[in-house]
Amino acid sequence: MSARQRLSVVMIAKNEAGLLPDCLASVSWADEIILLDSGSSDQTPEIARQHGVKVYQSEEWPGYGLQRQHAQRYATGDMILMIDADERVTDELRASIERVLDCPEPHTVYSIARRNLFLGRFMRHSGWYPDRVTRLYPRDYHYNDNQVHESLDTREAHVVPLRGDLKHLTCRDFSAFQRKQFAYAEAWAKQRHQQGKSCSMFSVFSHTISAFLKTLVLRAGFLDGKQGWLLSVVNAQYTFNKYAALWALNQAADKGSL
Repeated sequence: MSARQRLSVVMIAKNEAGLLPDCLASVSWADEIILLDSGSSDQTPEIARQHGVKVYQSEEWPGYGLQRQHAQRYATGDMILMIDADERVTDELRASIERVLDCPEPHTVYSIARRNLFLGRFMRHSGWYPDRVTRLYPRDYHYNDNQVHESLDTREAHVVPLRGDLKHLTCRDFSAFQRKQFAYAEAWAKQRHQQGKSCSMFSVFSHTISAFLKTLVLRAGFLDGKQGWLLSVVNAQYTFNKYAALWALNQAADKGSL
């Protein structure tokens, strides 16, 4: 029988003092917690240390994918659980994770259903649930290099869904959420531009309209009530920002201003 695997919880954070305590309490049972701080100006590092977290500093910001790779290098556990400060591991999810640690399977990674909060409501539709993300995995797997929308490079691994949810406090403050969405859109556009990607004005609007209809109709966002309608508009706006920014970068490059 295999020995129980050691679990390292790995996090990247900046200015998350308000959210961090509840997050850390939900994973206090892990063998170690690693936090890579990206130059916080609040009490994030101090709060983490008070909870027994191993805190490291990184003043540079290479993008989400590379930053997660950097943070994972400090982990010593056999298995990695990658989470963010605005996420909480539920009791049912903890039980599922502990069963995996007791009986590990070779060449296997594990997906987790996120329960996303949007303006006071945990969404059940709109493409926001179960919103599976692969977050539990052996330490020899790593995240890709994407600046945003990063994900685990699962290679040929078998992906097994776990029981239990990861609560994600996605949107508590609408203005802050919008600012983050705009930053994601800008980073997405810059990365695509650097890869030589382009888009037409038609693509800007076709993708925008498609995003709205996909959220509201295909993903049954209307069943999430007022929040579902608002999220449909937000997704459309985010999509517009991404493609409009890419179009603008291409226009500027064509005119020699970049």
